[in-house]
Amino acid sequence: MIDDSLRDRIEAWRAQDPDVATVAALDDLLVRADAGDEAAAAELTDAFAGPLSFGTAGLRGALGPGPGRMNRVVVGQAAAGLAKYLVDAGHEGGRVIVGFDARYNSDVFASDTAEILAGAGLQPLLCSRPLPTPVVAFGIRHFECAAGVVVTASHNPPQDNGYKVYLGDGSQIIPPTDGEIASRIAEVAASPLADVARSDDYPLVGDELVDAYVARAASLVPSDAPRELTWVYTAMHGVGAAVVNRVVAAAGFGEPHRVVEQIEPDPAFPTVPFPNPEEPGAIDLALALALEVGADIAIANDPDADRCAAAAVVGGAWRMLTGDELGALLADDLLRRGVTGTYACSVVSSTLLGTMAAAHGQPFTTTLTGFKWIGRVPGLAFGYEEAIGYCTDASAVPDKDGITTLVRILTLAAGLKAEGTTVADRLDEIARTYGVHLTSQLSFRVADLSLIADAMARVRATPPSTLAGEAVASTDLAEGGVELPPTDGMLFEGRSVRVVVRPSGTEPKLKCYLQVRLPAGGDLASDRARAAELMASARADMAAALGL
Repeated sequence: MIDDSLRDRIEAWRAQDPDVATVAALDDLLVRADAGDEAAAAELTDAFAGPLSFGTAGLRGALGPGPGRMNRVVVGQAAAGLAKYLVDAGHEGGRVIVGFDARYNSDVFASDTAEILAGAGLQPLLCSRPLPTPVVAFGIRHFECAAGVVVTASHNPPQDNGYKVYLGDGSQIIPPTDGEIASRIAEVAASPLADVARSDDYPLVGDELVDAYVARAASLVPSDAPRELTWVYTAMHGVGAAVVNRVVAAAGFGEPHRVVEQIEPDPAFPTVPFPNPEEPGAIDLALALALEVGADIAIANDPDADRCAAAAVVGGAWRMLTGDELGALLADDLLRRGVTGTYACSVVSSTLLGTMAAAHGQPFTTTLTGFKWIGRVPGLAFGYEEAIGYCTDASAVPDKDGITTLVRILTLAAGLKAEGTTVADRLDEIARTYGVHLTSQLSFRVADLSLIADAMARVRATPPSTLAGEAVASTDLAEGGVELPPTDGMLFEGRSVRVVVRPSGTEPKLKCYLQVRLPAGGDLASDRARAAELMASARADMAAALGL
């Protein structure tokens, strides 16, 4: 059974919900809870415990009824709050591009957003079909918008959806903007959603936007670059394939061998438990196809195509490259080409990029995690974070872009093939030049978020003094510093071992980012074996320190 207070909140919510599907789901939960179903009562209690938090990642959560879930009421309130913020900031009449992926309800949430923005006196440009996030982000500058919205949950499980907000510079929102929008959302939520003005007087955009993006992405390939390559591609059941096909053709590369089981959009993501190339098993079909066709490289996008992963033969077998390995390869290629500007990566990524940039006389900076920070680095030439996110064309898309990254990977791989070398050879060359930098990650997914807070409190109170037998100094990143604003995390660093521990910003996970670095000049095989030993020891030590 549920108490009267909760029942009153449920009834008030039901009265303003325009979606018959979530109303029906709510009614079903109520019937089951009243019949003594504890799971239904727990779901209602959780869904109505409080509003879904709006932050620098916008909104992201499970679909369902209630203020703590993604639904048309929550999205409508978010759109109205965003509209109020933009009008208050002097953007009345300004353009706002609204895009969406192929997840459940993404098109509905996008249409609601456009109607509410138009009702507030703004000029929404609603994408006419599901599009990759970086294409929509490109449209912010292309159409001179005041802001942008993308309805997507990126690589989250199928039951989730999300709401990502950009400002007119093409970058994701950061504090204090997120808080200012959140306060206006709270104001809107105090009144029934039916009181929010709507209008269907807005244009649809599609071909013009995609044509411009395709031309820009294809222009990143030098005219004299080799293009002969055998490659495999998977869209991970997302929206990347159609645009990738056009970009690849415009750039002059041959068609890929496609993972047909994953190439078309499917919100159920039937072949993967988590539609994230980083998750175990997610790219197994791509690896099998690459082996079958004798590919030079295999490439995967996540469902909204803002992330990109690559796999190659390394050590005699196909495997996915780590985010740091691919970041080093892309940066090395740009530095060899003489691309000037600031090179940047997040604090949880490898320190190798800073060493490489310094060797080429280019500035380097470390940012907080997320492209809301990386994309804002002045004069950015290349930015990445280890979670397979790469910004390779910052002047057009100051955000992670899995499609232009794909183009850069194809250019690199074809160039190596023309020289008679491989991705593995280039990784060896980088290690011999700059030293071995081995990275790994420990992730703890939890059902109870208090476990993450407890683990962070534990490691702050009793930080490890040694890792892998090496003395380490600890830094509480929550205190901030000269280079980084405060963030919830701990850094442990010694001569060879470096670890950052932080809660995930988008998933119920605690993450540990580990690095072992050994100087250049030694025997590469021996150094890699030694680094692997140190890594195994550091992982065990950190797991013990966190108590998870």
